[in-house]
Amino acid sequence: MSLSSTRYDIAIIGGGIVGLATAMALAERTRASLIVLEAESRLAAHQTGHNSGVIHSGLYYKPGSLKARDCAEGREALYRFCAEHGVPHERCGKVIVATHPAELPRLEELERRGRANGLAGLRRLRPEEIAEREPHARGVAGLFVPETGIVDFTAVCEAYARRVRELGGEIAVGARVAGCRKADGELVLATGLGEVRCRALVNCAGLHSDRVARRCGAAPEARIVPFRGEYYALTPPREHLVRHLIYPVPDPRFPFLGVHFTRLMRGGVEAGPNAVLAWAREGYGRASCSPRDAAEMLAFGGFWRLGLRYWRMGLGEAWRSLSTAAFVAALQRLVPEIRPADVRRSDAGVRAQALGPDGKLLDDFCIADGERAIHVLNAPSPAATASIAIGRTIAARAAERFALPARTAGP
Repeated sequence: MSLSSTRYDIAIIGGGIVGLATAMALAERTRASLIVLEAESRLAAHQTGHNSGVIHSGLYYKPGSLKARDCAEGREALYRFCAEHGVPHERCGKVIVATHPAELPRLEELERRGRANGLAGLRRLRPEEIAEREPHARGVAGLFVPETGIVDFTAVCEAYARRVRELGGEIAVGARVAGCRKADGELVLATGLGEVRCRALVNCAGLHSDRVARRCGAAPEARIVPFRGEYYALTPPREHLVRHLIYPVPDPRFPFLGVHFTRLMRGGVEAGPNAVLAWAREGYGRASCSPRDAAEMLAFGGFWRLGLRYWRMGLGEAWRSLSTAAFVAALQRLVPEIRPADVRRSDAGVRAQALGPDGKLLDDFCIADGERAIHVLNAPSPAATASIAIGRTIAARAAERFALPARTAGP
């Protein structure tokens, strides 16, 4: 596919779940000519394709935040989309387990947040009720969250892409955007398949969103710092130890949820992830290192401030990355029967986490306007769950800012 001299009303950079959801929302809302530009040879190649497949309920997020609002709206939209388009999914619920009395106040706060965010059916569990739902889990109290589910997000992306094409949108893979310039009132994007001319663009480049923003003339203060999440899989004879999803009570001092168990739509049970600093934005292996990515991190003051704040946690995560026994010890807090022989190393994913110059991790979604552009600079979990809601928000902003023609009728 050659893109030379091709013109579009709008280009979406990034063929992950947020980029495709945005393209779908634009195609449904407007008659604009559009193209999705994906750097890799396939869609959903990075964060989306390495996602554990959890449809999040919205329990954890601060009431009133973009995360809380978009997760609630997006969750139900995703369930409807999957049902309408034949994407296998299951609204199975999850159990959050407090393993020590000191965790009970945090469990109560989670319940309060869940109710404030409109979750239906939340239920506190006594120890014996935990065992009724997850017979091999142990805790002093629990919380059942029925609106949590599972899905294969790569399959969701494939369905989004089909919808985009049905509505006349184009999708190009192998089209890494290497540069952007202005010419004759348009943006000219240099890609691996040739030049693409467009009136405006939406940057959904995930792990490279800050770099793409800078190539397009923006100057975001935040930088992407990659964190690798490493998973283990339960061996088939031990998969019966987990029925659906088992989560710990998260520690509010740290930005990640902690290791947990997830039953997958494609079969099997994953355990994890940890959250270890990755020295490459696409660093899926423990030995992965990109000199360019590492040098950028080391030159960024926010990185050193982050390290000073979380160095103890970082050492613990690094040790769990190296030691199966240490990883299993964390899992045993939830399911004491787990033994090192019951697990094997599985996949890893890399999370694109935006970090401010003050060393603080951006917690909420961050969508910023640029000249002839909209940049999605931070889309952490639950972005996959909330993708339809995020896409609609971006599409509405783009339609207004760029005066895109409205779709009055169509499929």
